[in-house]
Amino acid sequence: MFRKAFRHPASRRLILITSSSSLVASYYLLPSHTPLRADSEPHDGFKIPPRGRSSSAWLPPDRKQMIRALKRSSTTIGPHPAAQDEEEYDLLIIGGGASGAGVAVDAASRGLKVALVDRDDFSSGTSSKSTKLVHGGVRYLQKAVLELDYEQYKLVREALHERKIFLQTAPYLSHMLPIMLPIYKYWQLPYYWAGCKAYDLLAGSENMESSYLMSKGKALEAFPMLKADGLVGALVYYDGQHNDSRMNMALVLTAVQYGAVVANYVEVNALDKTPEGKICGARVKDNISGDEWHIRAKGVINATGPFSDAILSLDASSSPHPTVHNPIVAPSSGVHITLPNYYSPRTMGLLDPATSDGRVIFFLPWQGNTIAGTTDSPSSVEKNPKPKEEDIAWILDEVKRYLSPDIKVRRGDVLSAWSGLRPLVKDPSASSSANLVRNHLIHVSSSGLITLAGGKWTTYRAMAEETVDRAIKELGLNAGKCESERVRLVGSVGWSSTMFIRLIQQFGLETEVAKHLSDNYGDRAWTVCSMAEATGERWPLHGVRLTPLYPYIEAEVRYATRSEYAQTAEDFIARRARLSFLNAQAALEVLSRVIAIMSVELGWNASRQREEWIRARAFLESMGLPPSKDPEREARAALQGTTLGWLGTLATYGMWASQSILRLGMPASGKISQTPAALLSRAHFSSEEMNTLRHIFAETGGDQGRMDTKTLHAVLAELGFKDVSFEELHKVLTQRGVSHDGVSFEYFLDVCSELKEKQTAPITPQRRRGHIPVEKSGGGV
Repeated sequence: MFRKAFRHPASRRLILITSSSSLVASYYLLPSHTPLRADSEPHDGFKIPPRGRSSSAWLPPDRKQMIRALKRSSTTIGPHPAAQDEEEYDLLIIGGGASGAGVAVDAASRGLKVALVDRDDFSSGTSSKSTKLVHGGVRYLQKAVLELDYEQYKLVREALHERKIFLQTAPYLSHMLPIMLPIYKYWQLPYYWAGCKAYDLLAGSENMESSYLMSKGKALEAFPMLKADGLVGALVYYDGQHNDSRMNMALVLTAVQYGAVVANYVEVNALDKTPEGKICGARVKDNISGDEWHIRAKGVINATGPFSDAILSLDASSSPHPTVHNPIVAPSSGVHITLPNYYSPRTMGLLDPATSDGRVIFFLPWQGNTIAGTTDSPSSVEKNPKPKEEDIAWILDEVKRYLSPDIKVRRGDVLSAWSGLRPLVKDPSASSSANLVRNHLIHVSSSGLITLAGGKWTTYRAMAEETVDRAIKELGLNAGKCESERVRLVGSVGWSSTMFIRLIQQFGLETEVAKHLSDNYGDRAWTVCSMAEATGERWPLHGVRLTPLYPYIEAEVRYATRSEYAQTAEDFIARRARLSFLNAQAALEVLSRVIAIMSVELGWNASRQREEWIRARAFLESMGLPPSKDPEREARAALQGTTLGWLGTLATYGMWASQSILRLGMPASGKISQTPAALLSRAHFSSEEMNTLRHIFAETGGDQGRMDTKTLHAVLAELGFKDVSFEELHKVLTQRGVSHDGVSFEYFLDVCSELKEKQTAPITPQRRRGHIPVEKSGGGV
């Protein structure tokens, strides 16, 4: 019945590109799109989220769905009331940075009902402006020893323990980084060696690699930019490095997988309290739509970093007996600059522990460029603080001190500069912010408001665990034990260090682009690639770059808007992609293109496009871009004539268009549902191959659009995959939960895709010989 399909030339081409395979069906069939149970665990003991594997098959609820879920806990204030069905959250978390997102993952993975809101974007504050290190803190250990400070010692111990967990839970976003300490005086050799060995010893079995000494020659070989004059040698130790805002996004999406409801651009205007003065929720406002409503919750956690005191003041002023809040956070400004990649090796960082004024400065490769910093000085709290020119000059002066005289360190080499506010816990006896402990504080107000302040990226998980433990105790919540040490973050389960090669082979990407997607999205890179349009070139086949300078592609804008809650152009250039941190001018140059793509995705009109350009341009000024003299005129000029064209529009609506095209020509009985799994599988086939597969399935799928197991086995045999026995196929489909009424089109595509991927050489399968009449057979000879 389906044999006719193979008489078509396209069918023969499909057959020729497939091969017989000796794969074991129970391993290769449907591996990446099959949901797993909440208690499923890979062999390494890590926990898999309950809403399916962390793969490209999973699509998170969009922001509109999240807002509707939040509104179900209370009636809306204003013209759009939502039905009140007495829903109540266990915890409402204010703040979507590292601390808030970490608390959301911990609480949701314990089975608590969690809501998280942020007045701006996720990771829009300190959490995207860090030094990008996952470290125990060598300088903290030095202070602990020299000042006999036990609190500093505890911080280092905790950070070294968390460092290992950090690198395991999101391996594609974090990695080991050797860091060199250049030595210019002989007496420093035993001093630095002892310090680094103590660092290794403190890490114990959780140490990455042992520190080691290098001769002068080896040091210059590893770090050619280093000043050779007076160099004695160097000592190298290991810490971790990560992509901070991408890590933050992975935490948010992981919390969503565990059932948390999250929403950016939702601001808390007031805290709701019972007549006894106990917190029972908050009044919030959607800063995009303007809607206001109440969120009911048993407890509220304040995880707003440098803005913690603002929420605490809101709590104090709304109590039955209003009081004046005493600040608990002392914000400190840390300025970093980005330099071209020729300033440092690609795989070696540098630490100067003895700058001209005693501060420590890092010099690290990151995302293809070099970042240098950081300063440490008291600061006021503001949304997008601008780096001071004197801080940039200080960093450049320090860089000159240990780089070769052949390298002219110029102000014009600064590609980007930013200031991040560290929410340091205030110590009344401290003489300066540089002496403040980078530890965290959990404070419970008389109203029941729980505030998490201080800490650093490396210890976010431990901070979250302690906070949730405290919340369970204070609120009497019914929750399981902490699982966050074993939770693999979104993008990790299907990722490997060589996954980028498969991306190149299956999508025809440039190597640099494929490596970038793999290292920033993990196994979610498959979804990004499925949205990538054709380049029209001989090579690469897919992945149109936003700028030739960096490996960001246009498909990332679509993915960020559809699957990562990007609501503004700034969200993309600063946090979903890191272009503004790498090169502020390059970010400005791609801004109009980013806005054009997001306009199609989010339905922006011309007025909104201008607003986005002006707002993003102002943000880039906080990243070191010179101020604009006339932003309105620049916006009009930049956006004039910016259209996607029919081809770009079709690519932007790639999933929708593919679904529509696939349905064309289908008989009424061939109802094929299009899931992300099917969309991903289509990337492995040409249009002619897809037409053939569609035709085969339409002929064999029956009235309900499903193919029974026997027919599936026969089709696979016709395609040349005879090594998959019927018993193996039936068994694996049963184990995967495929219903007895047949296989859907997306599963059929998955099977064909996996079998095709394992081909080693094209073959011509054996075809059944048709009946030959006796009169045409030469008398039966």
